[in-house]
Amino acid sequence: MKPIGTAIIGYGFSGSTFHAPFLTEMKEFNVVCVLSSNEKKVKQKLPSADVEGTIEEVIRRKDVELIVVTTPSSLHFDLAKKALQAGKHVIVEKPMVPTLAEAKELAACAKENDVVLSVFQNRRYDGNFLTVKKMIEEGRLGDVYVYEVHYDRFEPAVSTGWREEEKPASGILYDLGAHLIDQAVSLFGMPDSLTADVQKQRPNAKVDDYFHLVLAYGSKRVILHSSMIAFEQGSKYKVHGTRGTFMKRGEDPQEMELLEGKKPDGADWGMDPLDQYGTLYTESGSEKIVTLPGDYRLYYQDIYTCIRQGKACPVSGEDGVKTIQLIEAALLSSREKRTVDL
Repeated sequence: MKPIGTAIIGYGFSGSTFHAPFLTEMKEFNVVCVLSSNEKKVKQKLPSADVEGTIEEVIRRKDVELIVVTTPSSLHFDLAKKALQAGKHVIVEKPMVPTLAEAKELAACAKENDVVLSVFQNRRYDGNFLTVKKMIEEGRLGDVYVYEVHYDRFEPAVSTGWREEEKPASGILYDLGAHLIDQAVSLFGMPDSLTADVQKQRPNAKVDDYFHLVLAYGSKRVILHSSMIAFEQGSKYKVHGTRGTFMKRGEDPQEMELLEGKKPDGADWGMDPLDQYGTLYTESGSEKIVTLPGDYRLYYQDIYTCIRQGKACPVSGEDGVKTIQLIEAALLSSREKRTVDL
């Protein structure tokens, strides 16, 4: 089938690290232009792509079918809305937008214009998450009653960059929490209620750098946690069920591979090292579980079949709405020190 003519909006860390490498390696896509103020940086990796200066110039192009918005989150809404209204398919980096009202408006706009709107939730394609998902779906843990996942880092000093500034959709809950919330909802659906503690812990922190969320599903508890002051990090995933417990350490290797400049084109892409395999504990003993390979290419393959063949959107605008709804509920819960019913 014909490749999808694609425009990348913004060519900072996200656009150059998480999107361009896949879009340029996959034959299903053709990056025809990039909206950026840094033409030199774009041309180093995308010499055949045009560099545009405004969103209006991009959406006027007839060779652009898909627009990938990778700017700071505060700019997502206006850029995505203009693209959708122009009849373009749109991928928006997470977090989708700062507010629930904006998320709902974008989802409605996509429906009105009969185009695809997706949120780039690449962590659904992490090997550790795919492994946990498979074990739950296959019933190896029995009925799951506690699902706990951590996204911890050790960054005791506040860094520079818009994610650490007091801007819409900045802070760790919007940044890393969006991933964990999306994963949980994709597994279990929307919770009955949510209780959250969101804090600024580090000296001079301008935005939240810690969160602890408890999502209630009847008697099941889903615990989502992130801290920037975690020197020694334990299990990333800890899942307890009626037949056993699964524990898994370590992060998916794809981000580090991308930062090292590796191309996502080999059969060994996204393979977990042996010492990072998780362990299943049951009455029969313990068993090492081989981690499924992570592969962000699968997201873009799903986008291609969604646009070209009408198949289901991998992470829909409606999925994005749910994530922002839960982020706002978490902020309300923490602020008012109460459980929020959903």
